[in-house]
Amino acid sequence: MRKLLVIGIGAGNPDHMTVQAISGLNRADVLFIPDKGADKTDLAELRRGICDRFVTNPKSRRVEFDVPVRAQPAPSYRSTVDDWHEAIAAIYEGLIRDEIAEDGCGAFLIWGDPSLYDSALRILERVRLRGNVGFELEVIPGITAIQALAAGHKMALNRIGDSILVTTGRKLTEEGLAENAGSTVVMLDGKCAFNTLDDKDVTIHWGAYLGTPDEILVSGRLGDVGAEIERTREEARKKKGWIMDTYLLRKHGEPEEN
Repeated sequence: MRKLLVIGIGAGNPDHMTVQAISGLNRADVLFIPDKGADKTDLAELRRGICDRFVTNPKSRRVEFDVPVRAQPAPSYRSTVDDWHEAIAAIYEGLIRDEIAEDGCGAFLIWGDPSLYDSALRILERVRLRGNVGFELEVIPGITAIQALAAGHKMALNRIGDSILVTTGRKLTEEGLAENAGSTVVMLDGKCAFNTLDDKDVTIHWGAYLGTPDEILVSGRLGDVGAEIERTREEARKKKGWIMDTYLLRKHGEPEEN
């Protein structure tokens, strides 16, 4: 039966590659590299660079494929994402069927960790449920953007005895800061949702292009640096054509437990 590896390759720094991930790359006969269009060629280049550096298997080959652009949410966010995932599932099915031998091994290279705010595993489950192509699945974890953010700001994610919430920009806008979490990590925020918060005394630790040579870090009181982050983010996005960023919000003045 075909073997599929879903490999976490870290947040952008090739040094994030684990020994397990490097071993996985070299077990695969086929490495699948997504192309998200001209504006995001840097992302494909980073994957290619990782392969150039770590792949020593002479029988390995690379197959690049186009990723469809997700439509704007209409009539709903969930239905839009569902349609997008269905389109990608059709592509994945074709790649698995046509590019991997019946007893072969293929690998998808996933930013960060495949199990945290990435849809590859859900999409592959769609492929499995279709029943047109069989495969065994193995997941290799990777360093996440959240870990890279904390390392970049030289901080621990949690305070002693405190909880952490990981959420999205859309949820932050809808629900605000959770009462039961002293620290909130926000991912997938394309609209600077932190600006919707009434409490401007929270501390924000923001980072973009984490782990790459273009890494940008800003931190401080939200009321003092919120506008700076929004301006910096927009300038960086226009310059590169894309941006990947995340941030941590921490409530002010709550004492740590000993």
